[in-house]
Amino acid sequence: MAELEGIVRRLEGGQGRLEEAIDAYERGAALRRHCEHKLAEAEARVQAIVEGPDGAPAGLREFRDAG
Repeated sequence: MAELEGIVRRLEGGQGRLEEAIDAYERGAALRRHCEHKLAEAEARVQAIVEGPDGAPAGLREFRDAG
């Protein structure tokens, strides 16, 4: 995420040559996709914890008993 933020700052500041800006943009797009993928994975893991095996909301007691 820090690398992505640095790329955005450089692009917004107009630093570097056109070719470098294009490379940075491509790298930023790849990093954005990676971050979105990681976020989706984390959301799915949280959802699996919150929901029970049948898709119904799981209570804290059920979660403790499952472990």
